[in-house]
Amino acid sequence: MHTLIPASATSDPRARLRPSSLRSPWGDVLVQLARSRGAVTGGIILAVLLVAAVGAPLLTPYDSLSMRPEERLQPPNRAHLFGTDVFGRDLWTRVLYGSRISLRTGVISITLAVALGVPLGLTSGYYGGSVDRLLMRLVDLMLTFPGILLALVIIAILGPNLLNAMLAVGISASPTYARVVRASVLGAREQVYVDAARAIGCRDGRIMVRHILPNTVAPIIVLGTLGVAGAIISAAALSYLGLGAQPPTPEWGALLSEGRNYLRVAWWMTAFPGLAIMIAVLAINLLGDGLRDALDPRLRP
Repeated sequence: MHTLIPASATSDPRARLRPSSLRSPWGDVLVQLARSRGAVTGGIILAVLLVAAVGAPLLTPYDSLSMRPEERLQPPNRAHLFGTDVFGRDLWTRVLYGSRISLRTGVISITLAVALGVPLGLTSGYYGGSVDRLLMRLVDLMLTFPGILLALVIIAILGPNLLNAMLAVGISASPTYARVVRASVLGAREQVYVDAARAIGCRDGRIMVRHILPNTVAPIIVLGTLGVAGAIISAAALSYLGLGAQPPTPEWGALLSEGRNYLRVAWWMTAFPGLAIMIAVLAINLLGDGLRDALDPRLRP
């Protein structure tokens, strides 16, 4: 007598796998990200801001720097959606062009922070011992200063302008990335694949870059995404204090600074730049929270 074997038992085992098991790890991350309402909302808002920043010349007929004294301090109206400032400049135009500067400032600052912090944390965690102690004491010294205070010190040394503000924000944020990368490297360096790479003669630099660094990408992406929001706020704070973007540059923090003396007679000069900062930071934080959840395997179904 022949035993009947279900067809499902003789078929290719891969046919019984769930579609999610056939996706790459980054494919799973994208799926999880798409399921997060907050991340999708933040991504859409951020995409709109980026499109507005790139297409600013097409969205307004005015120049961001041209003055019209006869139209000064006009409230929001059909001709000027966000009103005008004390020099008659269209505020909608200046906020649009300011999005280019503020978003670029946040990205450049965090890119600099990653460029400084990741090699520092990678070297410290991989070699350990006296190298680790020396580098981490340097990081601890930087962390003893609040981020904005350290940025103020750097600005005082380099001088007040937008480029130096980006440098200051990036340098002040780098210790956080060094700490996060070091923590990831301490666990990764003990793995078998690292021992195998040493056994076949790989140099330390290759092991760090090709084998250990990829395992730190996820926390760097999450921290960097959230860090852009913080960098935008820090750069705006420096510009508000007169240490970042200088007039007549239409940076969001500088716009807030220009309108602070006219709060009673021209509320729109501070309300709309402040709203732009709030929306941008909220969108980036929503996207960053979604990335954090998507990249954490413990939170996946």
